[in-house]
Amino acid sequence: MRTVAKIVKWLLGLVVLAIAALFAWLYIAPPEMIRVGSGYSAKIVCSNVFIAGRDPNEVLAVDVQAPGHPLLRLMRISVDKNRGTVSAGLLGFLGKSLAVARDGLGCASVPDGDVGKARRTAIYAEPSAVSQDALWPEGERVEASQDPVIAKLLDDAALTGTGMRAVVVVKNGRVVAERYGAGFSAKTPLLGWSMTKTVNAAIIGTLVKDAKMAVDNKGLFAPWKADGRAAITLADMMAMSSGLEFNEDYGDVADVTRMLYLEPDMAGFAEAKPLTGEVGKAFSYSSGTAVMLSRLWQDAIGDKAKALTWPRTALFEPLGMHSAVLETDEQGTFVGSSYLYATAHDWARFGQFLLQGGVWNGNQVLPAGFVDWMREPAPASKVYGKGQLWIEAPGDEKNPGAGVAAGLPKDTTWMEGHDGQTVTIIPSEQLVVVRLGLTPAKLGYRPQTMAGALMTALK
Repeated sequence: MRTVAKIVKWLLGLVVLAIAALFAWLYIAPPEMIRVGSGYSAKIVCSNVFIAGRDPNEVLAVDVQAPGHPLLRLMRISVDKNRGTVSAGLLGFLGKSLAVARDGLGCASVPDGDVGKARRTAIYAEPSAVSQDALWPEGERVEASQDPVIAKLLDDAALTGTGMRAVVVVKNGRVVAERYGAGFSAKTPLLGWSMTKTVNAAIIGTLVKDAKMAVDNKGLFAPWKADGRAAITLADMMAMSSGLEFNEDYGDVADVTRMLYLEPDMAGFAEAKPLTGEVGKAFSYSSGTAVMLSRLWQDAIGDKAKALTWPRTALFEPLGMHSAVLETDEQGTFVGSSYLYATAHDWARFGQFLLQGGVWNGNQVLPAGFVDWMREPAPASKVYGKGQLWIEAPGDEKNPGAGVAAGLPKDTTWMEGHDGQTVTIIPSEQLVVVRLGLTPAKLGYRPQTMAGALMTALK
């Protein structure tokens, strides 16, 4: 018996030692998957707390869990509202990551832990007064349609989709109907994910108008001038046909997740990617491309402080998008691929702006014809436009013409973002439909069904 007890005691000691060694390894050199998970957790919680004013534990339990990865269920967070920081880690201490809030620019991931450097990127601007009494889009007041058919459509959970947080319907330039999910309202800034790419393209349009950029520019980054990347034009990048390597798979530690959560200089990471295809000949959707576009337009402005205020002064304030917050990375480059927060009313303002061809209150904010160019099919794609707009709705990317076959007009275009964010723009019907929520793609939600039903009901 003594021998057996000794063996059991020895084995238990080995188990304890192995567990201790495992935790020591995870603490000292955590796998990248854990760091991506903690970086994602810290960033999502930080932005939702400091921009949207939401409860951090709710964000952790709902938003962070949305992708469904089992590691995310083990993430724990710590929020310091006085310092404007959020830390996250597996079980709270393994593979820890930080995110920090900055004045005017939301939150930034801090993969290298240099919070002081991230804090130095900030802008100071007095918040603009928002009229609650004037009708949208001049103010925030809405005179909703009394049509029971419209009400019934927006009360249909199958049409608005699981996880809906906001739906705003604009007809003939006025909000005629809206709905909000529990805990959300017209005042809640919501993340657009990749709808940010379209806004980023419009920002480039403001600089094209000022002759600071041109879509046929080549030799975009200094290292590119020495190899085949010198042939890449700004138009190639806008149309997602640069030929550059970039893995957009969100299910693992791919280029996109590495860029967003492990790299302090996102544009630098994407810029270093090699050519893997012929320039301008193959469509390849890339968030890295969108971040590089941000770097390019910021460099075109030249002055860093002016560049940081440019989205607000050149686009958001003229359109009355007072809630809009476009976030930067630690280096100060706007994350034009993913990180714009705005209320549903402000997302609707941007959709209406595109419907009106880049004109707002009689002012030609974008060059004449620029939005028409954005809508044109990209040379290498039948479903994507030349200017970071989708021609086909979510789920129809491999089925060109599906929207028209389903009854949507040929001039329908889409802003699309991760987890069910869409803005439907139909100029021929003077219709814009914003739909925001937390609806993973695996649920198969199709916003085109709601858009079609609303279009028919509002004729």
